[in-house]
Amino acid sequence: MIAIKYNGPIMNKLYMKNFIFATEINIRLAHSSSCRKIKSWKEIPGPSSLPIIGQLHHYFPGGSLYQCNGFEFQEKLYKNYGPLVRLNTVYAGKPAIFVFDPDSMAQVLRGENWLPIRPGFDVLYHYRNFYNQPKGGAPGLTGLISDHGQKWKQLRSLVNPIIMHPDNIKLYDTPIGEVAQDVVQRIKDLRDEDGMITKNFDYLMYLWALESVGVVALGSRLNTFNENLESDSVVRRLITLIHEFFAISENLDIKPSLWRYYPTPAFKRAMKVFCDIDSITRSLVLKAKDELSQRGHSADDKKGVLEKLLEVDEKIALIMAGDLLFTGVDTVGNTMSCTLYLLASHPEKQNTLRQEVNSGDERKSYLKACIKESLRVMPVAGGNIRQCTKEYNLLGYEIPKDMFVVFPHQYLSKMESQYPRANEFIPERWLVDKDHALYHGNAHPFAYNPFGFGARICIGRRIAELELESLLSKIIQNFELEWRGPPPTMYQSAMNYFKGPFNFVFKDIK
Repeated sequence: MIAIKYNGPIMNKLYMKNFIFATEINIRLAHSSSCRKIKSWKEIPGPSSLPIIGQLHHYFPGGSLYQCNGFEFQEKLYKNYGPLVRLNTVYAGKPAIFVFDPDSMAQVLRGENWLPIRPGFDVLYHYRNFYNQPKGGAPGLTGLISDHGQKWKQLRSLVNPIIMHPDNIKLYDTPIGEVAQDVVQRIKDLRDEDGMITKNFDYLMYLWALESVGVVALGSRLNTFNENLESDSVVRRLITLIHEFFAISENLDIKPSLWRYYPTPAFKRAMKVFCDIDSITRSLVLKAKDELSQRGHSADDKKGVLEKLLEVDEKIALIMAGDLLFTGVDTVGNTMSCTLYLLASHPEKQNTLRQEVNSGDERKSYLKACIKESLRVMPVAGGNIRQCTKEYNLLGYEIPKDMFVVFPHQYLSKMESQYPRANEFIPERWLVDKDHALYHGNAHPFAYNPFGFGARICIGRRIAELELESLLSKIIQNFELEWRGPPPTMYQSAMNYFKGPFNFVFKDIK
């Protein structure tokens, strides 16, 4: 077994802090439980149930949760039932507890931080661990989004120092900036005489996100902006397959499905999608490996992420290329669309950002604040989830081991009690002094959690931030953004999708 370092003393202190926190919580709970009886999780408030169909009638026409999703869904749960809400069929038809109390969130997330189990992508887990694998499952590592327990811990310890190290990501400033400049040119080519791009703007953002993450994960440009790409080209196939991956996650992982009992047509299609993605990823990584061999090894301080992963193990490089592609295209593409919309809708904020970008201020304080505020106002994910590895006492209710606990950060990050003027786009809240009413530090630290928490924080966070900062800077330097017409529609499934009609106007800066 490989020793787990997690960046040495820093991470050890973090885990010790979490351990002490969890111990203090348990002591307080032990004292409080002697004073009052702990209730069963089945007594947690939630929508009423009927025989046989349970809570399903609330989702039918006329029901309180009919066609309700995303923020509206979370809001109704909180306002109708309070800080803890019991839903009997949430994740793959199993019960889950929605936690709107930030202290309870902290209790569970910190308590589960050593070997956290984050449900989701079960069908991908099945594919990587059991599909065409030896009896008993895959013997080795399969991926950060498909492994749990010791296997996940071993893989994370191998890749953390490479993918999360700031110096390694700085190597991509120039190539990712070149991708951003290509997007600027593509916008100029696609806009009409009024400066508008009314069709497929989301697809352009997906192409940019794929091109950018490909620079890191695959070690080279994919040339996604090539107008002559055939519909069956590797790049277009990869974009289509990654979109389908998220649709698969919603239909097979989140919604009740029979694939766990027999191979349904949707399950067979999922296996084909994953096989195709693996095949494409493998061919691209091996191509990059050959190019590295021909070029010769780089100096240690010039080695990119892929080269360093290949030095660890070729299989690790393949696994991480797949994970970065799975999680780094739709998420980053939609975040950029939302950020551009918010800036187009707030010209005074846009002007402030342009002044900073043009000044060459290397701190990029306002740029980073705009991205943070965008992730708060229009997050790409509705929240997070854990499967408990032990029992918890949350607000007087016993939460048993193996229960799914959902953390609806999308709603908490827009609560007035956490962020005053919560529905407004105010990047300044991330910059003002502590004594200011809008100071973000007045909110509970677990109210806003766009990249996850603790040991399971998003491995690609630094990559995503670099991509977003690079493209946003280039666009603001070159264009004055406007938005004409009604607000965009948001399609909410496994994640929040920014959908048309697209009413962006890109005017050249004079």
